[in-house]
Amino acid sequence: MKNAIVFGATSGIGKSLTEILIKEGYKVAITGRRLDKLEALKKEYPQQVLVKQNDIQDITQLDKVFKEIVTDFKTIDLIVQSSGVGYVNPKLEWGKQQQTINTNVLGCTKLYILAYDLFKKQQFGHLVGISSIASIRGNRSAPDYFASKAYQKAYLESLYIKTKSIKSNNVFVTDIRPGFVDTPMALGEAIFWMVPLDKAAKQIYKAIKKKKRVAYVSKRWIIIAFLLKLMPAWVLKKVL
Repeated sequence: MKNAIVFGATSGIGKSLTEILIKEGYKVAITGRRLDKLEALKKEYPQQVLVKQNDIQDITQLDKVFKEIVTDFKTIDLIVQSSGVGYVNPKLEWGKQQQTINTNVLGCTKLYILAYDLFKKQQFGHLVGISSIASIRGNRSAPDYFASKAYQKAYLESLYIKTKSIKSNNVFVTDIRPGFVDTPMALGEAIFWMVPLDKAAKQIYKAIKKKKRVAYVSKRWIIIAFLLKLMPAWVLKKVL
């Protein structure tokens, strides 16, 4: 039986992906702030779920929880980072920006380092980060969120390049870039190309199985990503 950790498994993509992993035969350590949500999932799959309450913003706690899971599982095959915070924040309220940065930058960075170091020691493993289509360019209404996702994209790519130093060639890094998925994290009101949660989770799992370097969810967001990369900033200023 393979072992996985899903950070941010209380709802949304993290929870749906956890349920797929369980059905595919994984033993899964699930983490998140809401203990009741984690315990409810464990009741459904008592033999395959390990619960560890965790707030990824607390770096010290994150380190402790990660090491506890590794001690329990011995080896880890897959780590999924699905924790995330995002606000529509046109007034640049610092409290909202601070939460976004603490979760999407500080917490994610610590987790990525822990995962990479573990996989280098094991000489195998797969790190999956849920970034976003928002990682491609900036945005006037949620600059902290878009910037934090750009940071995640660059960091995951950096770790991918860094795996060259791992002799086994058996450590993989996948960047999942969803568009709008039907979860509370979908920012804004005029939302198009909304993807149902179950469809998104299935596509993400398929990308994990194929060990893709980058995957857009749904696939048609590849078109938007291509156009965004080409678009000059003055055009973005008018349309976004």
